[in-house]
Amino acid sequence: MSKSPTIGVRVWQVLGTRFLPFADVATPDLPLGRLLRLSMFQLSVGMVQTLFVGTLNRVMILELHVSASLVAIMLAIPLLAAPFRALIGFKSDTHRSILGWRRVPFLWGGTMVQFAGLSIMPFALLVLSDGPRVGPSWLGHAGTALAFLLVGAGAHTTQTAGLALATDLADEEKRPRVIALMYLTMLLGTLISALVLEGMLRDFSAMRLIQVIQGTAVFTIVVNVISLWKQEPRVRGVVEYQKGERRPLFRDAWRTFAQGGQAVRLLTASGLGFFAFNLQDVLLEPYGGEILHLSVASTTQLTALMALGAVVAFWLSAQLLKRRMDPIRLAAMGALFGVIAFALVTFAGPLDSAAVFRAGVVLIGFGEGLFGVGTLSFAMDLRDASQHGIALGAWGAVFAAAEGLSFALSGIMKDWLTLLSAKGALGPALTGPGVPYSTVYVVEIVVLFVTLVALGPLFDVRRAAVDTAGPRAFGLADTPA
Repeated sequence: MSKSPTIGVRVWQVLGTRFLPFADVATPDLPLGRLLRLSMFQLSVGMVQTLFVGTLNRVMILELHVSASLVAIMLAIPLLAAPFRALIGFKSDTHRSILGWRRVPFLWGGTMVQFAGLSIMPFALLVLSDGPRVGPSWLGHAGTALAFLLVGAGAHTTQTAGLALATDLADEEKRPRVIALMYLTMLLGTLISALVLEGMLRDFSAMRLIQVIQGTAVFTIVVNVISLWKQEPRVRGVVEYQKGERRPLFRDAWRTFAQGGQAVRLLTASGLGFFAFNLQDVLLEPYGGEILHLSVASTTQLTALMALGAVVAFWLSAQLLKRRMDPIRLAAMGALFGVIAFALVTFAGPLDSAAVFRAGVVLIGFGEGLFGVGTLSFAMDLRDASQHGIALGAWGAVFAAAEGLSFALSGIMKDWLTLLSAKGALGPALTGPGVPYSTVYVVEIVVLFVTLVALGPLFDVRRAAVDTAGPRAFGLADTPA
């Protein structure tokens, strides 16, 4: 005789997929519990992002007295591995393991590389600082660069193989929803880790920084092992190309993709938008510390606020796209919110208002979330299905290049403007410590307006061909910015 379900189970069943996000992606072969456990590797990726752009940028510039230019270049180093994600994905597709796995070796290898980078990072940072040291100064630069590169390469490898494994396990029609769940998990990891790091760094010291980074390394190992444990079935070999079969060439696929006319516009608008939104990443926490006199814990909390804005944007994007809203209109909304956000951040200094600053930070995450989901959804909705892969790959490469360029350029701009301001070359009215930061934020506002101009032709094309069918399930083919 079957046992009747408990009250809790019945409540869960009544709630259904309407109030439980992504509950509908579960299948008998891939239950929700297993899928949520698999998504845990995104928690380590989110924690690394928080550590880099929520803590280390401020600590290196203000507490360790490293130049903003050098900090920006160091933070851009992990993005050198981003263009190789397509190669990593291809290798994991065709990898032959004697244990019968394709994705697990890359997941484990990426985890170990990320762990190695985090293990040497705190000591490299202390050698890089302007304090007393033993040995040549270049050791600090080389060690820090190596640490950042290892962490970036490990995180990109883990994320690429993990997303590939998730798509392997999920049914074809549910894959976009699974990727959306993975992105939401990364945002939650960023949010939670920002709150945890904020609490741990209330009483900042060099020893506490070492403990935090080493704790992040241990967390990476633990959570990634839990994530990949018994996820991928063991098989023999992979499907190979048949003898005489012609493999597709990248240049042929790109030529077909670019001939549509929308490709160049999409990539141009995406590059401009991501450049504008990410130009502040290196400088936001130092701005809060130097101009608004916020503590290390308070500036680390900014990452949680930005992640919160991105989570809200993600939820709103899902609702609007279900109602067949134009993705380009959604991206334009994100750019407009970005303009408002950077205006608030700029005026927070003269007003000496931490509340205005925090409101601007939330809107930065909100605007970038709308912009990223909008442009990615447009790439997914290309009429020729054969172009989806290259469109999404190009979109990801443009994001990585724009983010890396913005990281490096922001630090160089800050140091250069600080030097000009100190010499009085900018005029008597522009000599305060907040001038270099405000100038960067104004540049971001200008670039966002240029982004809106670039989005215009895409909106016209899309509006003429918009699908007026009923609502559709929200999902993503890749993780947005």
